[in-house]
Amino acid sequence: MESDIQISAMESGIRIPPIVRQTMELIQFDDPNSKIQAAKEIRRLTKTSQRYRRHFSGAIESLVSMLRSNSLEFNESALLALLNLAVKDEKNKVKIVDAGALEPLICFLWSDSSNLREYATAALLTLSASAINKPTISSSGAIPLLVEILRDGSPQAKVDAVMTLYNLSTRTENLTIILAAKAIPPLVNLLKSCKKSSKTAEKCSALIESLLDFDEGRTALTAEEGGVLAVVEVLENGSLQSREHAVGALLKMCVSDRARYREPILKEGVIPGLLELTVQGTPKSQSKAHTLLQLLRDSPYPRSELEADTLENIVCNIVSQIDGEDRGEKAKKMLAEMVQVSMEQSLRHLQQRALYRGVDFPRWRNKNIEENASPGRDGIE
Repeated sequence: MESDIQISAMESGIRIPPIVRQTMELIQFDDPNSKIQAAKEIRRLTKTSQRYRRHFSGAIESLVSMLRSNSLEFNESALLALLNLAVKDEKNKVKIVDAGALEPLICFLWSDSSNLREYATAALLTLSASAINKPTISSSGAIPLLVEILRDGSPQAKVDAVMTLYNLSTRTENLTIILAAKAIPPLVNLLKSCKKSSKTAEKCSALIESLLDFDEGRTALTAEEGGVLAVVEVLENGSLQSREHAVGALLKMCVSDRARYREPILKEGVIPGLLELTVQGTPKSQSKAHTLLQLLRDSPYPRSELEADTLENIVCNIVSQIDGEDRGEKAKKMLAEMVQVSMEQSLRHLQQRALYRGVDFPRWRNKNIEENASPGRDGIE
């Protein structure tokens, strides 16, 4: 193990502090208490220090071997140390997977210990932030188990599971695996329960949008009670990025089969949010919102073949199927109501964003664990 320390020192170019040498010696002892003490010390020292993460990279193999123990205390202390070692350290992420950590981590997802399941899910989230690790994690059988965590795990484990699935979904071949594991219902449930402006809602919306490339995904969303409504609520109240994913998801549905999905989308009251998005969204959101509004008109023909679009024309087309001589007045009334709703929503968005301060983490978690991990990039601390 001394050679591992020296190698780490050469890589970092920094003198090894005495506490590192002492802890590395301690973790090699046969005494279980010494190993646990060493793992806890590694966890403490690497909590916020990138320098100590480099120094203790030589302890990764010993910590991974502790994951294979039948002792719950061994497992938890080693896993928490590995979590801290992996944060914002690409080399350590790869080294942990190369050391064989995935096999015990997958087993922990089945554990009777809720803590161990939660820690293992957090570890997979952190490790999946590495593009190098994604193929190995994808082929490990983790995806169906992560969907199970998404369905039945603790609140924090569900959040970490959806973040991990999002990271893995950038490999398009994984989308069919996620779909086959029936991920849409638990995704919808999580989307319903979380704050629509949160990072969790953003990743849920992004994952749903990707899954709607497939007919099975579109069918599953409409079959799930409140599924389309949950997406519409994100379109109305989500972050700019979440709203872009939400309108993209609805647009995919309408483009794939307008006759099938137009009514389910309209009945959830999507129009006010779309009108607001044409003005306040990202450039992509604005374009998609305009296109979706055109598709939601009663006429199946593109507006470009007829006349220039206005919000009033769009609303008139939607209400044209209403019987009676006062259709035009109803359209104007609907438009006025939509403008009022849009103004109220705008004020609410500003208030929510001013008040929003992020999500509290359980005490055991580091604030710098990659909850917000995105492909190829560490999370925001």
